[in-house]
Amino acid sequence: MASGKQIMVIAMDDSPHSMYALEWTLDHFYTPFGSLRPFHLVVVHARPVPISFLQLVGSATAEIMRMMEIDLKQAATRITEKVKDLFNKKSVNTLNVEVMEGDPRNVLCEAVDKHRASVLVIGSHGYGLVKRAVLGSVSDYCAHHAHCSVMIVKKPKT
Repeated sequence: MASGKQIMVIAMDDSPHSMYALEWTLDHFYTPFGSLRPFHLVVVHARPVPISFLQLVGSATAEIMRMMEIDLKQAATRITEKVKDLFNKKSVNTLNVEVMEGDPRNVLCEAVDKHRASVLVIGSHGYGLVKRAVLGSVSDYCAHHAHCSVMIVKKPKT
């Protein structure tokens, strides 16, 4: 464990739901200039592998694969920058962002094991029963398979 603190892994993707979960976590577990910082934070972005998209759309040329790889790298950079900006805004100095490649369900469970995390924070996209059945629920999978407590942060309905 880093600095004797427990580890909190926070899942991050390009959705407003994960940004809300990150901001909610910082607001509730960190004070702006105080000493209440009970966890060492590790923000994890699971970058999909381009081949996983091909299973949905069929075969692709090398050019399409290259373009997909560039797009996925740009998305990871954009997400990392958003996290950095939020950490600066909230006066959180220690930033540890990891971009790991693979299925988010597996990546997050692996990150929990790798860092020996006590808590995994994940945003809920709020999918209904049908979408969850078709797309799968990362939060549901992690709640059942991660070797730590899982906090699912739901964005309030407006």
